[in-house]
Amino acid sequence: MKTRLAELIERLRVPGASLAYWHGGETHVEVAGVLNRDTGVAVTPDSVFQFGSVTKVWTTAQIMLLAEQGRLTLDTPVADLIPAIGGGVTVRQLLCHTSGIDGDFFHDTGRGDDCLERYVADVAERERIHEPGAVHSYSNSGFVIAGRIVELLTGKTWDAALREQIVEPLGLTRTVTLPEDVLRFRSAIGHPDGPPSPVWGLMRSLGPAGLICSTPSDMVAFGRSFLEGTLLCLGGVTAMASRQIALPDTAHGTHWGLGWTLDTWQGEDVWMHGGNTIGQSSMLWVVPSTGTVVALVSNGGDESTLAHTVAGELFPELTGLTPPAPPLPTWALTDLTAFEGVYERTGVRMTISGTSLTYEHLGDLAGRLEFELAAESETSALARKVGEESWHRVVFASMPDGRPYAYFAARSTPKLP
Repeated sequence: MKTRLAELIERLRVPGASLAYWHGGETHVEVAGVLNRDTGVAVTPDSVFQFGSVTKVWTTAQIMLLAEQGRLTLDTPVADLIPAIGGGVTVRQLLCHTSGIDGDFFHDTGRGDDCLERYVADVAERERIHEPGAVHSYSNSGFVIAGRIVELLTGKTWDAALREQIVEPLGLTRTVTLPEDVLRFRSAIGHPDGPPSPVWGLMRSLGPAGLICSTPSDMVAFGRSFLEGTLLCLGGVTAMASRQIALPDTAHGTHWGLGWTLDTWQGEDVWMHGGNTIGQSSMLWVVPSTGTVVALVSNGGDESTLAHTVAGELFPELTGLTPPAPPLPTWALTDLTAFEGVYERTGVRMTISGTSLTYEHLGDLAGRLEFELAAESETSALARKVGEESWHRVVFASMPDGRPYAYFAARSTPKLP
């Protein structure tokens, strides 16, 4: 089947997009638009995009491969491998985002092969958001630590270990991590604010959390490996898809597994993960019961609405299953006073005032996003990035120690007194 990809990217101001899905025993590919608005180079099926945080599923698979070899267990204390990461954090908690380690430490430690080692030494000194296991809070930093564990146990850089453990065994031809490798291929640049970004990608120190660049076809091949047993044994696949913690915002899925976000559509399990870098976005979905794998990438514009719309039209045709629609305001409630205030952790400051939410990244990748806010219930609101169509839920709750926090973008941010 053909999607409305070309029509959708025009409406949503997306420069270019590439879609691949496994159906009927073959991989189907559809592309539209351009890789770079300045050059006008068209997207082709072999064009390479940044997949961002979908990388975390790959890093989890690397850890699971090491577990199969008996090199560690999911409940191994991280301190046994990296003494500086104390507090009782386990490998499992890194992989399901319950470690309490602040996730948005975008810290550049250089291009050397020691960049992960140096990053982990720096993140070890930062304040924790919460005690291990207390709540769910998405942690890029936790996955850099997981990548460092891969380095320590393999004796290779994370990039080299990834090639040896996954890329080469699966025969992937356009899956790389470093910009000098991306240069060998036709590649996309992000357009976060309309024109091409002056910065192509993230720092190497974020590698295990979000630096894989690939094609949707290669990403579909990776997703198929979980259904066909060509990478992990059944126990590893099952463990990654096991429910580790329930999520406050079910618009992100019902639970987090190991690496995977987990959801249920009309009673059928769905494994998925999304990613965002500097103006590029991605989604990977796996529906085990139907053997369906879908990967979508894009490079700017209203990418969230693009992903929701493509999924909402494609999956009913391929699987008979309909993904949940994104939340919409009812406008029945208007009072946001109880939610107002400043919410902060070491990497992010979030300010709610009236009907606006300001989301500020602090540190090496400083930036600011503006959202409009609408009340949803006494414990939640909906936020929409200015200029986009899709709404995202903000849930207000309390930590086990009583501290109030806001759960937004899968992250838990404590409220300042």
